[in-house]
Amino acid sequence: MALAVFLSSLFGLMLLGMPIAFALMLTGVALMVHLDFFDAQLVAQNMLSGADNYPLMAVPFFILAGELMNAGGISQRIINLAVSLVGHIRGGLGYVTIGASVMLASLSGSAIADTAALATLLIPMMRDNGYPVPRSAGLIASGGIIAPIIPPSMPFIIFGVTTNTSISGLFMAGIVPGLLMGAGLVLTWMWVVRGMTVKLQPKASWQQRRHALLDGVWALALPVIIIGGLRGGIFTPTEAAVVAAVYSLVVALFVYRQVTLKDLVPLLVQAARTTSTVMFLCAAALVSSYMVTLADLPQQMNEMLSPLLEHPKLLMVAITLLLLAVGTVMDLTPTILVLGPVLTPLAAAAGIDPTYFGVMFVLTGTLGLIHPPVCTVLNVVCGVARISLESATRGIWPFLLTYLLLLSLLIAVPEIVTAPLTLFRH
Repeated sequence: MALAVFLSSLFGLMLLGMPIAFALMLTGVALMVHLDFFDAQLVAQNMLSGADNYPLMAVPFFILAGELMNAGGISQRIINLAVSLVGHIRGGLGYVTIGASVMLASLSGSAIADTAALATLLIPMMRDNGYPVPRSAGLIASGGIIAPIIPPSMPFIIFGVTTNTSISGLFMAGIVPGLLMGAGLVLTWMWVVRGMTVKLQPKASWQQRRHALLDGVWALALPVIIIGGLRGGIFTPTEAAVVAAVYSLVVALFVYRQVTLKDLVPLLVQAARTTSTVMFLCAAALVSSYMVTLADLPQQMNEMLSPLLEHPKLLMVAITLLLLAVGTVMDLTPTILVLGPVLTPLAAAAGIDPTYFGVMFVLTGTLGLIHPPVCTVLNVVCGVARISLESATRGIWPFLLTYLLLLSLLIAVPEIVTAPLTLFRH
């Protein structure tokens, strides 16, 4: 009965158009009323605890780092480097998009920020060179969702905090799947570009490539610092976020000099607005998460899916299908906050590695960012490219299919994710 109250309250409030944060909070209240111990003070305490969490301090710093990277010219230099290396080959701007997506993913950890930067810079170039805009939009959106998988990743931080999973482990485990996403896009683009008639970029000289590399070396150093620091135990993920923000500030102010002290105020305000949205979601989610635990919903789910507990891969297939369905109506962060605490104990009961499960959970959830009707990332590209969502949806299907095949591969061969994790743990 408690499970029915939870699902009907949450989805009923969402269907009424209530913001997801308030829906999460009121769902927790509905469970309190159902269990007959409503206490307004308990709601307030849980909301305070949801925001007052040390690992979550990484979120505002990574958000600020992303704002500084885009405004400070770091994103532009990553794209310039990719253009100098592969822009001249057939379909070169598509490969530039993929390469820049992977490199930017290792800097900001935000799908929307990376996608907005890529779309703003590359959509006009691809349109002017004869690339079909819907297909270009689909590729950019597909590249943008690599950001939540390659560290540093804000969804991994939120998942780790919500489910008490190692954030450093999630970061390390996300590297190979993120690179496989990029490789899958390369193979798909090779097939897609065969039927296009497009202009080729002039081939850059070695001197131009050397200049682009030297100009972008400050941007390329950041992921090395973050991953090296985490792997070497020099700092925690939260401290890595501070390092990323300070590094981006120094590079933007004193190296590239595209940000002035006057420009910092609007950047800080924008970062604060984004942070407040995420943190309020986390605060409200702890109310429902607390009640989920108290109502013993994970155990009820265990009983419902008990036939699958002895077959971990079948359970992963079932959970993946559930997350794909939920992704059609819910964004990634609410999906983590709502279903993470419910499904993680279920996976643990089936003997599934919690870090592997976290990577698969977030990877599956990211697909909701590019397939309708929610498709936050795809909507960003549509706004920049000035095309309809219907056109962009037609352009994205080959890349979405590639990601579904990758999901199937990672379910069938979980060692692809867990093997690098084993090296990290040792």
